[in-house]
Amino acid sequence: MGSRRPPFAARRPTGYNPIRALCLDAKLRLRGACVNFRRYDPTKDRDAVLRIWWETGWLKEGKEEAVDDLLGAGQTFVADIGDSPECAVAIVPGSLRYMDEELPFAGVAAVATSYVARKQGLARRLTAHSLAGAAADGALVAGLGAFDLGFYDALGFGTGVYEHIARFDPATLKVSVRPRVPRRLSLDDTPAIHASRLARRRRHGSLNFPPLALSRGEMVEHGGFGLGYADGPDGALTHHLWCVPANREMGPYRILWLAYQTPAQFLELMALVRSWGDQVLLVQMREPPDIQIQDLLEHPFHTRRATRGSDMENFMAANAYWQMRICDLPGCLARTHLPWGQVRFNLRLSDPIEPYLGEGAGWRGVGGDYVVTLGPSSAAERGMDPSLPTLSATVNAFTRLWLGVQPASALTATDALSGPEELLRNLDAVLRLPTPHPDWDF
Repeated sequence: MGSRRPPFAARRPTGYNPIRALCLDAKLRLRGACVNFRRYDPTKDRDAVLRIWWETGWLKEGKEEAVDDLLGAGQTFVADIGDSPECAVAIVPGSLRYMDEELPFAGVAAVATSYVARKQGLARRLTAHSLAGAAADGALVAGLGAFDLGFYDALGFGTGVYEHIARFDPATLKVSVRPRVPRRLSLDDTPAIHASRLARRRRHGSLNFPPLALSRGEMVEHGGFGLGYADGPDGALTHHLWCVPANREMGPYRILWLAYQTPAQFLELMALVRSWGDQVLLVQMREPPDIQIQDLLEHPFHTRRATRGSDMENFMAANAYWQMRICDLPGCLARTHLPWGQVRFNLRLSDPIEPYLGEGAGWRGVGGDYVVTLGPSSAAERGMDPSLPTLSATVNAFTRLWLGVQPASALTATDALSGPEELLRNLDAVLRLPTPHPDWDF
């Protein structure tokens, strides 16, 4: 791929000086060249942004349309060095299920920086700029999929729970259901597929993204096929899967997503996967929330030992690859209803994002002192009450606590959260939340 020319104009922007590119200071200025943050304009920026995607290794041959779908699904911001975009951040609007509430959510779907602009501080600052815009537009929570942990901690993001990735022989599935003949699904069925994803069974921590272009972009990028069942009113698609084979004959087959509304529908989809077992040797999928795939596998440990080291190795992996942060603390707590008791305390909250925000940003993060109530009716008000115990935390750690990623007593050992022992015990008792799973990679 090194000798292949990119399918767009991969030229250095006119007037670009690589020496001056090393001089980006904290105010996002180059000596003699201005760094400008602005909205993406597809009519004039498309080639430059595709070049960034090519240089990051994200642009597959002939898949430019997938990038267009992603960039058009929400708001995309670019950072110009001289007269050319050299960094881009895409934000897509969505909603986060918190217990029974839906909270406005901003998904950071892409952060990409060109060869000439790396290690200049652009990625963090443009992401902070984009988050400030999303928060001003009403997003209460933001999230992203991290390339590694640590980089986005500087913007206040806290690490989520482990997601389990299962690799198994479909012939070993113990599903007694006999699947019906499914309907084939293709790119032409994108509206029905996207509607089925939005209508799927939702749990605490799950995400929905209304823009149709997001599902379409995934299907264009990865290819593959879909199978499903249209049991809804007027033939609406009720449950389906989208699968990408690495090798159509034997696998692995990677299931990008499952969408279903009932346990019976889930089992029918798994029975459909089992029907591939005469030919396909390996299927990979992210374990759905509230499901333990191992419950459905015959002799899972024996199969893992027998396939160890092979191309078709069966195993279960766990990775915490998504992160979230609160963007509006009073707004989040106004929609927090915890039936297990009540606790009141002072919260001394620090937010590391502020140094990355431009001077003109109206949103400055959520750092400060609050009086917090957690219970059936929750709230956060600015100030301190000397009669109450005080919890000190970064927004990273407090987001993890509020979401139910880890209890307060555990976060004191592994994250930036501290307080009196009695307060920590009370927080553990009140924040007894289900495990949060986004159930939608972005």
